[in-house]
Amino acid sequence: MKIQSIRGMNDLLPEQSATWQYLERTVAELLASYSYGEIRFPILEQTELFKRAVGEVTDIVEKEMYSFDDRNGDSLSLRPEGTAGCVRACTENGLLHNQTQRLWYTGPMFRHERPQKGRLRQFHQVGVEAFGLTGPDIDAELLLITARLWKILKIDHAVTLQINSLGTSADRADYRAALVEYLNARRDQLDEDSQRRLETNPMRILDSKNPDTQALLNSAPSLEDFIDQESRDHFQQLCAMLDAANISYEVNPRLVRGLDYYGKTVFEWVTTNLGAQGTVCAGGRYDGLVEQLGGKPCPGVGFAMGVERLVLLLDELGAVPDSVDQAVDLYLLAVGNVEQQALVLAENLRSDCPNIRLECHCGGGSFKSQIKRADKSGARIALILGEDEVASGTVGVKYLREDRPQKTVAQSELSGLLGS
Repeated sequence: MKIQSIRGMNDLLPEQSATWQYLERTVAELLASYSYGEIRFPILEQTELFKRAVGEVTDIVEKEMYSFDDRNGDSLSLRPEGTAGCVRACTENGLLHNQTQRLWYTGPMFRHERPQKGRLRQFHQVGVEAFGLTGPDIDAELLLITARLWKILKIDHAVTLQINSLGTSADRADYRAALVEYLNARRDQLDEDSQRRLETNPMRILDSKNPDTQALLNSAPSLEDFIDQESRDHFQQLCAMLDAANISYEVNPRLVRGLDYYGKTVFEWVTTNLGAQGTVCAGGRYDGLVEQLGGKPCPGVGFAMGVERLVLLLDELGAVPDSVDQAVDLYLLAVGNVEQQALVLAENLRSDCPNIRLECHCGGGSFKSQIKRADKSGARIALILGEDEVASGTVGVKYLREDRPQKTVAQSELSGLLGS
């Protein structure tokens, strides 16, 4: 019986990886231009890290984490998100002591959910985190980074920014009590999922996709009425900065995040082009998380982008540049007993023309079979090296995609010809 991949953990094939590389390269270059440094940390952490950071009564911890006991009896989990691991790495390595940090990372995350388009059990994120800065200016900078990325990727017309303020933990506790009182009086009108959340994480009910529940929430207490003045000022200043930078946004008073550590600013970039999985980037402020995980108090703010969803959006909008195509430029045929000379010629060409994508034929075969391979590769030009060419120091140049006559040139002149 064939062994197949685990459901929801997909292979990434060569014809797909070019778009991923384009996206990852674009993100890395953009973040470098804003002076954000890359950090890398393990995909496996102690389970307690995520329980304390994400929240024990969240869906992620209760239902979705891949956790197990190792041979020492320690409970370990594959990371379901990146912020907790980033905070742990920064605290453990002394990166947050009396200093600010602007960091980013990328890699796989794991959640046991029902696989569907844009939502897999192994998925990939780019995360960006900033530590040690309390003002709304760093919140605004993160939103400016994402807005600039959408423009570079040419998908800015397809995404919308939604923002909200959750206030302080004390504000949310007061609001949560009022919301629970309101919804408990109408419990029989709630959908099953919202009834469960009423006992565990009632603010997530605000995020319900059930239209009847949303209609019920129209008369519910508003979080905005419970937010303290300092949080209001922070949010108003953020909005003013976005206005000054000409960043369009919508204030969504029902926007909450599914992780317990968020407070004050929260935001999502959403699209209508991907169906139900419309959030392509989300984040917010988590000023208490570092202390919650054992470090000294240190404010933080960040976001995560779903790579799979962004790739889907790029494909959906036809926004992948033609230059991303990984088609071969040159295919070098080795006809006869010239494999050694062909490999040397190929290496010399790669040194002289480092931007050219060259495939050197290996495995022998007739001229006819090799030229078929060359055509199938998508190469623009076939270079033909046989025993006669080796003896004369030349190479045949055959144009596969243009109506131009084949010619023979000196090997010493080949790099100049290809460069032109």
